Amino acid sequence: MEDNRIAKLSRRERQLMDIVYQRGHVSVADALEDLPDEPSYSTVRALLRILEEKGYLSHKKDGKRYIYRPTQPRHQAGRSALKQIFHTFFDKSIKKTVMTLISDADLSDEELDRLSQLIENAKKGDTSS
Repeated sequence: MEDNRIAKLSRRERQLMDIVYQRGHVSVADALEDLPDEPSYSTVRALLRILEEKGYLSHKKDGKRYIYRPTQPRHQAGRSALKQIFHTFFDKSIKKTVMTLISDADLSDEELDRLSQLIENAKKGDTSS
């Protein structure tokens, strides 16, 4: 899947992907249970098919229904999305990206200490943490 595809998901497609990642797999009926604003069955079926065509989902037949699963783990999809946002909105600037994330987050002292430790490790060339 190309990195720039994640930015091209509609609001409803993002909602569906969130449901698929939370559940691990879904049928159309499963997705309908979790979606807000109660779309029609045919709308959800069409959106799942579109997500499959875009490369985000695959399906297997289970009797008369299709079961949809993500094609990549959530963390990998998240990395792709963050990379696209990093390039598109922050001019490939780590400083701008991190400053935005930190300024918008309510971080505890422990979380700030952990971030400081990660930065220190990166200075030493240890990125395994």
